[in-house]
Amino acid sequence: MPIVMDPFTPSPALPGKVDVVIIGGGIIGMSTALFLAERGIPVAVCEKGEVGHEQSGRNWGWVRVMGRDIGEIPMALESQRLWEGLSARVGADLGFTRSGIVYVADTPADLKKHEDWLEAARPFQLGSRLLASKEIETVLPGSARRYAGALFTPLDARAEPQKAVPAIARRVVELGGHVLTHCAVRGLETAAGKVSGVITEKGVIACQKVVLAGGAWSRLFLGNMGIDFPQLKVLGSVLRTTPMDGPPTHAVGASDFAFRKRADGGYTIAHRGANVAHIVPDSFRLFFDFLPALMRQRHELRLRVGERFLTEARTPRRWRMDEVSPFEQVRILDPKPSEAILAEGQRNLIAAFPAFRDMKVAASWGGLVDAMPDAVPVIGEVPRLPGFYLATGFSGHGFGIGPGAGKMIADLVSGATPAVDMTPFRLERFSRLARTTAV
Repeated sequence: MPIVMDPFTPSPALPGKVDVVIIGGGIIGMSTALFLAERGIPVAVCEKGEVGHEQSGRNWGWVRVMGRDIGEIPMALESQRLWEGLSARVGADLGFTRSGIVYVADTPADLKKHEDWLEAARPFQLGSRLLASKEIETVLPGSARRYAGALFTPLDARAEPQKAVPAIARRVVELGGHVLTHCAVRGLETAAGKVSGVITEKGVIACQKVVLAGGAWSRLFLGNMGIDFPQLKVLGSVLRTTPMDGPPTHAVGASDFAFRKRADGGYTIAHRGANVAHIVPDSFRLFFDFLPALMRQRHELRLRVGERFLTEARTPRRWRMDEVSPFEQVRILDPKPSEAILAEGQRNLIAAFPAFRDMKVAASWGGLVDAMPDAVPVIGEVPRLPGFYLATGFSGHGFGIGPGAGKMIADLVSGATPAVDMTPFRLERFSRLARTTAV
């Protein structure tokens, strides 16, 4: 596996009973567990593989507010505030640095989109500002490409994905929570129409509340319950370099490359304008849900038909609680990156910033993003099953927004009033869910 996560020792035994069980040990699930454990609420996290080993450990490491859906901005701001003190909170350096993020615009039309977003976000006073073409050199020295302008947010930040989730998990255990690995949840138990427990491969945990933070696995889990959740997977490809000096330390997003400085002195690099959308059986089932997004992002998606179609076609969509589930058959999603896309991104980056010409690639990897039709997550209680909460579909935004989302989810689960409006994230915004039944 090309990513190397910080070490974590899981809890030794399955608890018989807790107040809350969280399904999924990524940044969302683990952040939720942290805020519940800090409040003294008994909590267990069940992870089918290892904590943080899927997209939570494979993302770019950006902690941004800039460019987000307007409804996400309050939660993103709260998340940045929490990131600021998270290293001290968990007792480990997570590499959080407010290094600033720059979105460069190739054309006046691209710059106009940034300008429109900035106007819509103005009430939040983010400190974002537009840069004229001649100002970009002062922020991004060494650029060989001419841009129409840029959007710059000095307070946007970065952190280290391979460090964050294991450190949060260690703190949850220190606070008395349970973090179980290689412990897939097959389904839920109910009593009197409410959640009463989870059925894991190792036994039953009784509980009053369950949070599904399953990332790219959420549609499969919910489908077995009769909930037709509109979610697809998108493959992102990423590489990291060995330590190097010279390129800018701001994170930069262009139309055809992206990079950010790492705490180890290297850079994380990707092709910002190219991700792979594998054609799979769900592509046809959800075609009309995702058609508007496909039209908007058609220049950024590379449609592919291949082995992934057969893999998902063979994956059982229904299983009994006494059967081995798909989550036990594939512990960690570890897709191969697109080397062609990475090579293209490298060429684009070197042409724009010649200081990267001598970069040495240390590793590359792929990650499957849990994409929603509107690129906005679902957070909230399932109306027809009291005690069952969803926290999924973060569409590539989960790492940066994770601590804020985790705090809001902990508020919902514990009966507190979240500090931000949760309306944009409600499950009911998808009309297809009116035709499904939770069982």
